[in-house]
Amino acid sequence: MLTGSFATVTIIHPPLKASEIFFPVGKTGQKISLLDLSKINIKDFEKLRGKKLDFFDRLSFKAAQKKVRSGINHDGTISNKRVENFLNQRSGETGFHIGGFALGFFLGAIGIVIAYVLNDDYKRNRVKWAWIGFGTFLVLYIALIVAIVNSGDWAWGG
Repeated sequence: MLTGSFATVTIIHPPLKASEIFFPVGKTGQKISLLDLSKINIKDFEKLRGKKLDFFDRLSFKAAQKKVRSGINHDGTISNKRVENFLNQRSGETGFHIGGFALGFFLGAIGIVIAYVLNDDYKRNRVKWAWIGFGTFLVLYIALIVAIVNSGDWAWGG
């Protein structure tokens, strides 16, 4: 009877729209969507960027534009896994995780166990940073012990 009350909820993220992802272009701080970037011609891109492209830059721009265009579906969603992974990195699923670091640094091995027990989209990143936090604590602790021993300010009794 109790097992029926433990439901599993799967969170389905909506597909990423290329028209909702913006990148800065040039030194002016203007932004362009990924969808517009896949369709823009070189002259308009040069105006937006504020600088002309040389021959090799134009070739690489066209090649990159073709690759971006092939990663966008007809409905405007992104089908390229590399682009999705890059955007997930920017959303916090990778990179520094302060909660995981704090678990490892302040709680030690217990914090690492807690990081493994918590189950969400950030688990892998949190566990990694819990280990890094624990390692940082150990390095600082050993450095402190070595500094105290080398200073000669301590004595073994008496």
